[in-house]
Amino acid sequence: MAENLGLNVVAEGVETENQLEILINHDCQMFQGYYFSKPVPHEQLLELLSKQLVV
Repeated sequence: MAENLGLNVVAEGVETENQLEILINHDCQMFQGYYFSKPVPHEQLLELLSKQLVV
């Protein structure tokens, strides 16, 4: 429904690989939750992101 309305939807509270798989199988494209990272201070977030961007 959201896609038909041109809306972006973020699945919140993803904590397990099983939850992520279910969401992916239902064509969900954006997620957030403890599965990816616990909340961190701004400085630590920048450090984590810089490590992920190195190819």
